[in-house]
Amino acid sequence: MPRGQKSKNRSRAKRQQARREVPEVQPTAEKAGSSVDESVGSSFPDGSAPQGVKTPGSFGAGVSCAGSGIGVRNAAGFADQKSSDGTQAGASVQHTLKDPIMRKASVLIEFLLDKFKMKEAVTKSEMLAVVNKKYKEHFSEILRRTSARLELVFGLELKEIDASTQSYLLVGKLGLSTEGSLSSNWGLPKTGLLMSILGVIFMKGNRATVQEVWQFLNGVGVYVGKKHLIFGEPEAFITDLVQENYLAYRQVPSSDPPSYEFLWGPRAHAETTKMKVLEVLAKVNGTVPSAFPNLYQLALRDQAEGTKKKSSRQGC
Repeated sequence: MPRGQKSKNRSRAKRQQARREVPEVQPTAEKAGSSVDESVGSSFPDGSAPQGVKTPGSFGAGVSCAGSGIGVRNAAGFADQKSSDGTQAGASVQHTLKDPIMRKASVLIEFLLDKFKMKEAVTKSEMLAVVNKKYKEHFSEILRRTSARLELVFGLELKEIDASTQSYLLVGKLGLSTEGSLSSNWGLPKTGLLMSILGVIFMKGNRATVQEVWQFLNGVGVYVGKKHLIFGEPEAFITDLVQENYLAYRQVPSSDPPSYEFLWGPRAHAETTKMKVLEVLAKVNGTVPSAFPNLYQLALRDQAEGTKKKSSRQGC
């Protein structure tokens, strides 16, 4: 067997072994009722199998797959109600679910991704029908939020292809507004979702529980056990981020029964900054990082510490 093929096989075997060794996340939430996506070939439910279904090494066992609609925008708004020491926001996630504009944007995103999969164009009237015509006066804001999330999370741009018929088409968009080697290693779509997950962790006080991360993922149409058009198997994607050291995964100290959380991994700290992540979140909101003063101050502090460490290494 060629040496290169042997190396690939060893690398694949190590990754599979590492996935099997990940601590099991105990279920803490009920499953919503719907059917399993049989194309996935997984024992995980599409938000629907009997409560308590578990798989060793799972990052998603027991996480509700009902669409939360939390998204990046609302999470950023609530996170900025935190105190400057980065403690978790006190605002209830349940309040987020009451935002009808964000819920409609989430519905529209799923519709457009289906159209993208079928390589079909979509008209403005079709999009209005999806979000419900009673939201016509809010359509421009719904479309703005939808477009921002499609670009930053999925690496897709909604382009108008025929003004006379108001027809649009989703196309791949190159170039994310972040620097460093994340984009070269992962490619735009996966980089966008990674930056968003890092943002959720930042907003939650530099650590986010498994449930909080999956609430966000549900809000952008990524569900446990349901293969995604762009990201593939969600749990495999999250596992890869951990194995690549972009995310750290650990048991919450003193938790009983055990619960688990995500933190930034060493490569995330090395290849991006809190300010860059905040820039992504601000763009989703159509604003600037300083619009979130508490997060902005934390990002500035992180930036200053990074500059100091860099100068120290250079012997300045």
